[in-house]
Amino acid sequence: MADGTLKLFGFEITRTKDKQSIKSIVPPRDDDGAGYVTSTSSAAHYGHYINMEGDDSKDNVQLILKYRGSAMHPEADAAIEDIVNESITSGDMKPSITLNVDRVPVSSSIKKQMLEEFDNIYNMLNFKELGHDLFRRWYVDGRIYHHLVADESNLSAGIQEIRYVDAAKIRKVKQVQKKKDPVTGASIVEKVDEFYIYQEKPGNQQSAIKLSNDSVSYCTSGLLDEHRKKVVSFLHKALKPITQLRMMEDSLVIYRLARAPERRMFYIDVGNLPRGKAEQYMKDIMAKYRNKLVYDAKTGEIRDDRKHMSMLEDFWLPRREGGRGTEISTLPGGENLGQIEDIIYFQKRLYRSLNVPLNRLEQEQQFSLGRATEISRDELKFQKFIDRLRNRFATFFYDILKKQLLMKNIITEEDWMKWKNEVNLDFTRDNHFSELKEAELLREKIQTLDQIQNYVGEYFSKSWVQKNILLFDDDEIERMDSEIAATQQQEPEDDQGAL
Repeated sequence: MADGTLKLFGFEITRTKDKQSIKSIVPPRDDDGAGYVTSTSSAAHYGHYINMEGDDSKDNVQLILKYRGSAMHPEADAAIEDIVNESITSGDMKPSITLNVDRVPVSSSIKKQMLEEFDNIYNMLNFKELGHDLFRRWYVDGRIYHHLVADESNLSAGIQEIRYVDAAKIRKVKQVQKKKDPVTGASIVEKVDEFYIYQEKPGNQQSAIKLSNDSVSYCTSGLLDEHRKKVVSFLHKALKPITQLRMMEDSLVIYRLARAPERRMFYIDVGNLPRGKAEQYMKDIMAKYRNKLVYDAKTGEIRDDRKHMSMLEDFWLPRREGGRGTEISTLPGGENLGQIEDIIYFQKRLYRSLNVPLNRLEQEQQFSLGRATEISRDELKFQKFIDRLRNRFATFFYDILKKQLLMKNIITEEDWMKWKNEVNLDFTRDNHFSELKEAELLREKIQTLDQIQNYVGEYFSKSWVQKNILLFDDDEIERMDSEIAATQQQEPEDDQGAL
């Protein structure tokens, strides 16, 4: 196979103008774990990354499969479901995620177009039905890929379809082109090319396809390994607790099966019989007195099963003449069969590794509405963790929305760089603990305002109260003052109209 003849598949968005690269001896910060490789030819680069024996692509595939297998553990699955259910919620008619462009300094027509394009992306992803699954895939795998399908002859029509790509079959690649500085002799980064390598059958070089950077949407967990070279999943730190819990559960089952029943010790007096006759005598006694009645679960019948040996059979031991004669004694079963503190310990350890509150491990506990001061600290920490997950997952929508707006010439890339911090995604919340906290904090602020109301204007200014008591920022203060002024202006007009 001629690796150098591999052509780029997928569309590329034409930028208005390319930024002049800033001279540096190191490439830009790698936050997506793609890794950089220095190469002067596509053949060398392709060979480096597609050779499954030469890089860590194979390790990435195995790691993803390990994450997926660990997520199937019952306790891990329950914890993951708690995280996903808290992150992605939807009401009866309200979508799970909505776009907020109120702070973007553009005209209302452009805002309307941005909202329409976001709705189109939301519908193309079928997020109302598949949002839970998409978020779970991203959480478990630590990354999520989507192929953006568009008409290359008419890019202004925008994205036509968004298709999910298995994370085990695709990988992002960054190629760095360097040249030596004639003065210092240092290797200066000249250009960084980004693209994706897709393999229908991982490990098969013949099935590799090179995809353009613009035609693929890529969102990672934001977590890297200790070497900061490989993307890891949120489940990465839970792999060891899951393995330990599995081993403890398996050992518990083996111990219960082996030690649960009571077994008898039969000491048979064989007198002075020779060895051969003594063994035959033992077998005759065992066949005569051994109870082998078993219960058939399929038919509901009890049948005699003397032909098969059991691992939990009684012990039969010969005893020579001069001993105490024939004797039967009982070996007791395990005495600590009801102790599962070690299992509970590893279950709690698993939940801690996933940042899930331990009270959610006890499914029988009822949810109670109370004061915010009664809310556990673990629930508050859990809600902050959910917010971080949402903010990271939001980059998935930002990337697709950016490409859609650029393709349809609604905005330019320079506009997006200026406004991207003003574009926000609002996730539907379903955490009652968070609602109780916010309500309780508002109640406390109002009570504090009542106590210092008589001192406002004499010892405290209105601006100080808004910033230090109500914790408003400058934008909120300006917006509140304008709304209050508009309301006060409207009230006299309404009174005059009534007269």
